[in-house]
Amino acid sequence: MKRGLLLVNLGTPDAPTTKAVRRYLREFLYDERVLDMHPIGRFLLLELAILPFRPARSAAAYRKVWTAEGSPLLVFSKQLRDAVAARLPETEVVLAMRYGQPSLAAALDHLKAAGVDEIVVAPLYPQYASSSTGSTVEAVYRLVAARWNTPYLTTLPPFYDDVGFLDAFALQARQTFETLKPDHVLFSFHGLPEHHMRKSDESGRHCLSSSTCCETIGSANRNCYRAQCFATAQGLADRLSLTEGQYTVAFQSRLGRMPWIRPYLDEVLPTLPARGVTRVAVMCPAFVADCLETLEEIGIRALEDFRAAGGEALALVPSLNAEPAWVDALVSRLRPLLTRALTLGSVLPKG
Repeated sequence: MKRGLLLVNLGTPDAPTTKAVRRYLREFLYDERVLDMHPIGRFLLLELAILPFRPARSAAAYRKVWTAEGSPLLVFSKQLRDAVAARLPETEVVLAMRYGQPSLAAALDHLKAAGVDEIVVAPLYPQYASSSTGSTVEAVYRLVAARWNTPYLTTLPPFYDDVGFLDAFALQARQTFETLKPDHVLFSFHGLPEHHMRKSDESGRHCLSSSTCCETIGSANRNCYRAQCFATAQGLADRLSLTEGQYTVAFQSRLGRMPWIRPYLDEVLPTLPARGVTRVAVMCPAFVADCLETLEEIGIRALEDFRAAGGEALALVPSLNAEPAWVDALVSRLRPLLTRALTLGSVLPKG
């Protein structure tokens, strides 16, 4: 049986225009795993409060980072696809976005046309969240379930503590540190509503029940995004020889008035100069490709806010993109799954 690899990132609008961004946000925010609320409430919130106004602001932000080749997220994701494909010549490698283009449906159709019966699905989100990994896995299963001949699927688990992933990100950081000489490091992760953490806690008693609930990962919080973010930060801090006072974990990109996971980046950042911190390096290890949230939100807006608060310099550590160390780490993680898929598929009867 022929094997296929489906790399999936979250998504991007087709163009930095209000119309394109509105189309993208409508698909993204109508996902029940993203805005998990009553359908009528979701409709009212989106159509009356968000979609009439936010697309224009987001489009203006996208224009600041858009490249001649297109969206940075898409450009870097394509480069990653090509680099992975070069290392896995026996595998059909395709890229899809959970929202926007190239679509999951088109990618799965491509694999079908190529005669692929076994697919390894690789959500490119280091930490698990129902709104990212969960949504991607659900969408893939829903699409293939509509077929008469369903392919065999294997899914890459979250890799928040993977040695290769952490080593590759630490390498990126050291290169920035050599130039910046930071006196503090911020690990900034994308935020999520607090109730998403509570819903991930199958015990119903652990997540956000104390200030130390994310210090270790056990059975209750094994699927907790916030706990996995702290584990990633700790793994990077260890590799970079950062002591407790030399780094801070924060969460960015919150939306709306509901409580999101803390601490908030936009509240932490302005306090640093008053503590004598004037040179900050920011790492965003919830993203494996640079995008609006890294390049504009951190690289432009956070820099402006930090300087306005009295800071001297703030530098974004580039994401992994298609760096060789990351490509090697990802292929090393994927190869056993591809081998396992082939072995199992060769002995299982076709339904």
